[in-house]
Amino acid sequence: MGLTVALAACGTGDPDAGTNGVGKLSASKIEKKTRAAAERARSVKLSGTVVSNGRTYRLDMHLKRDGATGKVAAKGGSAFWLLRVGKQMFLKADADFWARQKKGGEEPSKSDVQAAGKLDGKYVKVPAEDPAYKQLSGFADMQSLLEGLMMMSGERETGDRGEVGGVKTVRVQAGGGSGGVVDVSLIGSPYPLRIERAGGAGTLELGDWNKEFALEPPAKQQVVDYGRKIVADKG
Repeated sequence: MGLTVALAACGTGDPDAGTNGVGKLSASKIEKKTRAAAERARSVKLSGTVVSNGRTYRLDMHLKRDGATGKVAAKGGSAFWLLRVGKQMFLKADADFWARQKKGGEEPSKSDVQAAGKLDGKYVKVPAEDPAYKQLSGFADMQSLLEGLMMMSGERETGDRGEVGGVKTVRVQAGGGSGGVVDVSLIGSPYPLRIERAGGAGTLELGDWNKEFALEPPAKQQVVDYGRKIVADKG
């Protein structure tokens, strides 16, 4: 009788065995711990979609505290590459992208594209006083980007256990899921591994936490002075 009871207890098992234990906590405490883990992190790889000012962007970025590098692609538009080293911001894109900036986003003519050819594949340094600097910083500042992505609205509750990239996770959601969802790692530090933004404003996966990567400004011969505002006025 005693042996049967003991075997039954062993068979039940502990779903949190071998994890970091955050799965046992309340939703608000899990959220607090994952925010703290993200704030302490030195670097992260981020990929997925975000909706900003009514436009959808695809992000594939490597970010660290003192800079970032990666690709940003606007839905239905052209892509560009960002490089931030300290306070220096560089933008690289093809001639079509630059021609569209000149035309305020409208379809450029063949001559516009040809004129923008000198910028094709080159790095353009974005002046700090350019309005585009603040706009682009939103994609290349690790701390502010993570803070914005992890904002949720509504009552917090824990959801299903799952996996992201083969790592066990526990889900925290707000407002029944419509106010945002974050899947938190149950292995090691409780980093956010997947984020669904409130109101359907994008879904992203995060990984390579604290993984080092090279970050250097481009060679001088690769840099071109655009000589005007990066993003054309459209009003």
